[in-house]
Amino acid sequence: MKNVLRAKLRCVSPNFEPAPVTVLFNSYAFLLAFLPASVLIFYGLRLAGFERASLLALVLLSVAFYGYWNPRYLLLLVPLTFFNFAIASGVLAYRVQQPLAARMLLIAGITTNLGALGYFKYANFFVDNLNSLLKVDIALATIVLPLGISFFTFQKIAFIVDAYRGRVDRLNLLDFSLFVSFFPQLIAGPIVHHAEVLPQFRRQKCTAGRDIVQGATIFAIGLAKKVLIADTVAIYAAPGFDAAANGVGLDPLSAWSAALAYTAQLYFDFSGYSDMAIGAALLFGIRLPVNFASPYKASSIIDFWRRWHITLSRFLREYLYVPMGGNRHGPSRRYVNLLLTMLLGGLWHGAGWTYVVWGALHGAYLVINHGWRTVRERLVWMPRTVGPLEFHLGQALTFVAVVVGWVCFRSSSIDSAARMLRAMAGANGFGTSPPLVQSAEALVVIVACLLVAWFAPNTQEVMAYEGPFGNAEHRPIREGSGRNWQPTMRWALLIGCLIGISLMSLSKVSEFLYFQF
Repeated sequence: MKNVLRAKLRCVSPNFEPAPVTVLFNSYAFLLAFLPASVLIFYGLRLAGFERASLLALVLLSVAFYGYWNPRYLLLLVPLTFFNFAIASGVLAYRVQQPLAARMLLIAGITTNLGALGYFKYANFFVDNLNSLLKVDIALATIVLPLGISFFTFQKIAFIVDAYRGRVDRLNLLDFSLFVSFFPQLIAGPIVHHAEVLPQFRRQKCTAGRDIVQGATIFAIGLAKKVLIADTVAIYAAPGFDAAANGVGLDPLSAWSAALAYTAQLYFDFSGYSDMAIGAALLFGIRLPVNFASPYKASSIIDFWRRWHITLSRFLREYLYVPMGGNRHGPSRRYVNLLLTMLLGGLWHGAGWTYVVWGALHGAYLVINHGWRTVRERLVWMPRTVGPLEFHLGQALTFVAVVVGWVCFRSSSIDSAARMLRAMAGANGFGTSPPLVQSAEALVVIVACLLVAWFAPNTQEVMAYEGPFGNAEHRPIREGSGRNWQPTMRWALLIGCLIGISLMSLSKVSEFLYFQF
């Protein structure tokens, strides 16, 4: 798995070398040392009556968590934190009496944050394409992409924009530092909005024991998703994509098996991380927003983006799509805004043309989806409500469209993606390639993982998890169904077994796919 990720990153930029990741949520160092020590320090200070000191301890622990990966990148995280605090403070001070000064500060803040992101994430991509276009040989020094830079950059930009809009009431350095560095969500999200967590930091109330137990349970479910499901199905995704990258003409079974394996891997890997982040935050009494809501059950692409990476969708909508005009200037402008938003969203995921194609593809999907809804409303013979047949057809069509997009997302180049898609369409014939993932075991694993994604309740449904505002973002399954979580001995035994099995599987520790996005 690690080699697969490194190959993917190298193909994006020849000068890119990922640094060794040492403190992962799915590692013994984190599970048996860092997380328990953090909880003990936090509650030790709370019990001693030092509430604000417990928050300061969380800031220092979060800085240590990030710096343990590569201490020199604290020279990026820490100064940017102070810089953005100063910018936000200035914006709040000047926005009413001196709006021009506030606007200049806002521009300086956005430019600096995007400049840092652009240098570390896109400099080599830009230079490589410039070299190819102009037939020159410009070289940059090796740039190591800081973990989580895309996520914490978005949070800082959103904060200073909201300060300019008058949506931030007050500000202090401790709360702001914890907001941007809180270790459960620092590396790969969820992308947290300040209105969701700053009030929680300020309340300083004692954390309920039920929250701690619920948080530990959600964390355990996320760990199992990553270790037991994502890492298992990953071994069936890599061979097909590697073969396509090497020019091998796959048959449809091999191509579809690899594509579906990656589809399952990415969901359980990323949603597993989000569950672990939510669970770890809940151990400290902080409720993070839900980030996944069974996206492969979506009946349309619009529905998919309401379920997949929910906090990213929210950011793109509120800070890109709406400021560009949204749907306020007619359907044509709306469709252009959708395309531009998804193009930028694709580029945010990585410095490579495959990500741009993936974003453009989903932009086109959304345009078609919105266009169809408009046409459907005008067809007098169409029923006003969606029937079961139309609903399930929509689910099937949406899933296939998403899989096609993931092929572009995962492939090392546009040519490789095209070879995979041609193979999936049967262009190479049947039985023309060596068996890659065609064993009965592989097919059973892939299908089983997808069945879980399609039919099993998601984590927040099982746990009846409520987000930061005290209301469930997505309705939990009905009470009395027998699947809702309760702090009972039966659940304790079940989760204990799940943790034990996961710990025994940690010998195959691998990075989360979104760690260096």
